[in-house]
Amino acid sequence: MTINNRKKAVFNWSGGKDSSLALYKVLQQDEFEVIALLTTVNEETELSSMHAIPHRLLEKQAESIGIPLYPVFLPKNLPIYEQRMLDAAHHFKAQGVEHFIFGDIYLSDVRQYREDRLQPLGIEVVEPIWNLNSTEVMQDFLDSGIQTKIIVTDASKLDESFIGQDIDAALLERMPSEVDVCGENGEYHTFAYAGGLFKFHVEFEIAETRQMSYEFKLENGEEQTYHYWQAIFADS
Repeated sequence: MTINNRKKAVFNWSGGKDSSLALYKVLQQDEFEVIALLTTVNEETELSSMHAIPHRLLEKQAESIGIPLYPVFLPKNLPIYEQRMLDAAHHFKAQGVEHFIFGDIYLSDVRQYREDRLQPLGIEVVEPIWNLNSTEVMQDFLDSGIQTKIIVTDASKLDESFIGQDIDAALLERMPSEVDVCGENGEYHTFAYAGGLFKFHVEFEIAETRQMSYEFKLENGEEQTYHYWQAIFADS
């Protein structure tokens, strides 16, 4: 009889390259039993909150990885967002989960936000690729064999020609020097679909590229408009 001494954990899944790399490392080390991939989805559009990946493709990713997806459907209302994420944390805490794993690299304010909300519940934040520099993370990613396409870019940093391109050494040579190689400052987001931790290729098609604009309220009360190039996935 085999005794499972691994710690129960939930992995917070974005569907992109850093998330895939962090999960890949976790599964290789075998310290944690990852029981679910928690992801946030806009309840109106059914697209993931950060990367605009359709819910159906997030499900396909989870199926290929072999870990169940746990979607948290969110409205735009921030107080409700906070409550639904708290509800999800309580849900997993009741199952004996004491670790939430993330794929952050070095945004300390993001990590502090996570710790401030999870530590009072007795849940520890785990960051497998934390504090590595972007060059190290990118090399680890390329070595992992994970395949991923760029699906969103900050239009002020990367033009629409980058949409639909696979992250590889050749593409990295084309990136402007001021762009963080991992897109850690929001320069781009990706969709991982094969290799590494994936047991089979996640089939998808990009139907078109659109420019999207969003208004954000800054801390000083001013509103600023940001423009993005975004891949629109074909229905299937």
